[in-house]
Amino acid sequence: MKKLNTFCKSFLLLLFLIPVSLLAQQGETGNWLMYFGMNKVSDQLSIHTEVQYRNHTLVPNNIEQLLLRTGLNFHFSEKAFVTAGYAYISSYDFESGQKAPETTEHRIWQQFILTNNIGRVKFEHRYRVEQRWVNGDYRNRLRYRLMLFVPLNKPKIEKGSLFIGLYDEIFLNTKEVFFDRNRLYGALGYQFNKSTSVQAGMLHQQLSGSGKWYLQFALVFNPDLRNKK
Repeated sequence: MKKLNTFCKSFLLLLFLIPVSLLAQQGETGNWLMYFGMNKVSDQLSIHTEVQYRNHTLVPNNIEQLLLRTGLNFHFSEKAFVTAGYAYISSYDFESGQKAPETTEHRIWQQFILTNNIGRVKFEHRYRVEQRWVNGDYRNRLRYRLMLFVPLNKPKIEKGSLFIGLYDEIFLNTKEVFFDRNRLYGALGYQFNKSTSVQAGMLHQQLSGSGKWYLQFALVFNPDLRNKK
C-alpha cells in the first residue's frame, strides 16, 4: 500500500507538471474534448454514444479531427460485453485554408471488452476491429487497449471517488505498414455518482515517424434508460 501511495503521489505531480511545461509550446501540443455514453435499454443491451473534438493546438480553436461514434452493446455479464457500431471521422490539416475536411472516413467497428480486478485496481482489456473507408479507400485495422483504474480515496470507484486512469493502446494495420500508432494515456478522474464521471489528463500519440502530446478532458455519462417499474 505504501508503494501504491508513493506511485499515486508521483503520478499526480507529473500530471500537474506536464501541462504547465507544455503551455510554452502550444503549437506543438493538441487538445481533445470528449464525451462518452453507455445507456442501458434492457438487461443485456445498451447504446454506445461518443463525440471527440480534437484540436491541433492546446487552445481548442484549430480543429484536427471530429469523431462521431455509436454502437449497440450486448452484455454477457457485468464484466464482459461486445459491441458493433458505426463511426464518422472528418480530419483537417494544420492551418489549412480549406473549410471542408481534407479527409473523411466512414468506419464499421466491432469490439470485445473484458474487465477484472486485482486488489483495488480494475483492469480493462479492449479488443477492437475496424473496417475503414478513408476517402473511399478501404482499409482494415486491429487495436488492443489495456486500461487500469486506481481509486485513491476509496477502496473502489464509487460516488465521491478520486481515481487515476492509465492506458496503453496499440493500432495495427493488416497490410502495407503494419504499425499504425500507439497511444499512452494518464489522467485524474472523479466519480460524481453511478452514471457520471470526468477525467483530465495527457495522451501521447506515437506514429511511425512522429509523436505528439494532447491535453484531454472527458465526460462520461451513463444514465440507465430501462423502464423500471
